Order: sequence, then structure tokens, then C-alpha cells
Amino acid sequence: MTNEAYEQIKLFNWVAYARNTYPQLDLLYHVPNGGKRNQKEAFNLKRQGVRAGVPDLCLPVSRGKYHALYIELKVGNNKATEKQRKWIKRLREQGNLALVCYGWEEASAVLLKYIKLKADSEDEKL
Repeated sequence: MTNEAYEQIKLFNWVAYARNTYPQLDLLYHVPNGGKRNQKEAFNLKRQGVRAGVPDLCLPVSRGKYHALYIELKVGNNKATEKQRKWIKRLREQGNLALVCYGWEEASAVLLKYIKLKADSEDEKL
């Protein structure tokens, strides 16, 4: 059985290879919002700006009509939470592409399609 952490490791292994062709992928980063923490650490992180529901990955590269790409990575039958759906909606309202991807392979395909968008592209079907 695979989990989101394992899928994310596989995605970043793919990025290490693909960035030779697409150097923009060097800007892809993980937002370490998830995971179990003790109460004191969770309190301190919340005070420092950690926000529930923020997507797992961000590629701060503008393409097409979008300012950046955000990906919430899921595996199996996991679904986005209400807070995650709200963040995705709000990010889209600000001109970003924000999606839920299931597994590293779907995420890598979305990343490639996004990077290849032209400046005048209106295509939202990634």
C-alpha cells in the first residue's frame, strides 16, 4: 500500500530527472502542512502561519493565464477535505491553477502540461 509521502518522494525523484529538460521544475516545493505533531508544536506552527488545507505542492512559475500551479496530492480513495477544497477555490479565484492529483504519475503529467502552456493559452483542461 502506498501513501502520500511515498508518492511525493517518487514525484520529486522524477523532478530530479525531468529538471534537466525543464529547469523550471527546480522551483517546485512541498508545503509541510500535514503530519501529526504534538500540541505545543502544532500551536507554535499555527502562530507562525501554518494554515490547514493549503495544497501540498507549489510551482511558482507563471504559464498561460496562470500565476502559479498548486497541487494537492492524494492516493487511493482519499478525497480533498473541505478546507482543501476551499483553498483550491480561493487560489483559482486569484489566477492560479490549483488541482487535486492522484499519485505521482498524474502529478508529473500535470506539471509537464502546465510547463508547456503558452502565454496566450486559455486551456484549463490539465
